[in-house]
Amino acid sequence: MRWLFTTDHHLDSRLAIDNATMWNNDYNSGYPGSGQYNPSYLPPPGPPPSDSGGYDGEGYGYAPPPGPPRPQQYRGYGDTPWGQNAPPRPPAEQQHYGPMIEGPDYSQKQPYFQYSQCTGRKKALCIGINYFGQDSELGGCINDAHNMKRFICQQYGYQLDDVVMLTDDSRDPIRIPTKQNMITAMQWLVRDAQPNDSLFFHYSGHGGSVEDTNGDEADGYDEVIYPVDFQESGHIVDDDLHDILVKPLPAGCRLTAIFDSCHSATALDLPYVYSTEGKIKEPNLMAEAGEGLLSAVSSYARGDTGGMFQSAMGIFKTVTGAGESKEANEYTKATKTSPADVISWSGCKDSQTSADTQEAGRATGAMSYAFVTVLTQNPNQSYMQLLNSIRHILANEYSQKPQLSSSHPMDTDLLFIA
Repeated sequence: MRWLFTTDHHLDSRLAIDNATMWNNDYNSGYPGSGQYNPSYLPPPGPPPSDSGGYDGEGYGYAPPPGPPRPQQYRGYGDTPWGQNAPPRPPAEQQHYGPMIEGPDYSQKQPYFQYSQCTGRKKALCIGINYFGQDSELGGCINDAHNMKRFICQQYGYQLDDVVMLTDDSRDPIRIPTKQNMITAMQWLVRDAQPNDSLFFHYSGHGGSVEDTNGDEADGYDEVIYPVDFQESGHIVDDDLHDILVKPLPAGCRLTAIFDSCHSATALDLPYVYSTEGKIKEPNLMAEAGEGLLSAVSSYARGDTGGMFQSAMGIFKTVTGAGESKEANEYTKATKTSPADVISWSGCKDSQTSADTQEAGRATGAMSYAFVTVLTQNPNQSYMQLLNSIRHILANEYSQKPQLSSSHPMDTDLLFIA
């Protein structure tokens, strides 16, 4: 199981907002602090196994998943064969929602977001942590990272030079998934992002829960992920993942995130979580969006934290007879709705664990395996179809229920693109 539970609180916010020099485009310049790499996190001696004949020509020895199942075995949930009746692509224009609201200049405005066309630059970060030699050692996370890299390059046109890998069998110190390396790599991923860019983030490793301190969690717990050096450096909390990966993105920029870890449904703190029917769970935004929401979203986009929280508290005052869970839900929507096009696929609910398992004789994460398998078999799936396809392929063997969340209300009948 990929989980850890701790009573620790947020990571040092100074790390989350570190403005140190980013990695350059070819990822060869290193970054400040790399000379202080802790040798205790070196990979095991000797080369990784090579029985598979190499991976993408790199000699890693991590074979891709077996070929896709035959169509008669599994085609996808409610889907047609490739190329037939494919779901519509996302529209290019801005999408407005909620009521018209009078702004400070007396003009009529609405909250908005913009879907990415995924026609711009593509960049990816894949992180796989097996925690070699630790009590919490896992078996399939490094495999997951390499398999995901291969998949997105073949399926979605990502270039090898634009995919950064952090795995704890690497012999390059800046490619070890320490806390600082992970934060720096995430900053590299979103640097200079533009509308219609397509960014991809994949994490396979331990996840956990810690007590929430800012009131944005309905269950009272923040979700966290664990770097390889978490015992010395601590975890990375979902609030900081959101600040690093989501907040810098402009409208129309896509970030696709996959968390193959425990307690991961809202690991990126995205406010809209979807059911298998494509509906927002506990949907309140459309009916209750008002001036406070518009102000909060605008403040978020400007980086005006004070204004954002003041508007969020105004929303609280309008909610009568609601419990803490209701308030947390509204608070998250008010403070973390984004005009960027951010989608997160996670291995399970916040209350569940994700399996570290074996498929075709190789260690893998159940979520990573299912995601690659169903999209290899049929790439023309809507968001709702894909969520159901992933759940369907895991349902017979695993209790975990993969989740879909987004940074804005979206049409789940649109074609999933990356």
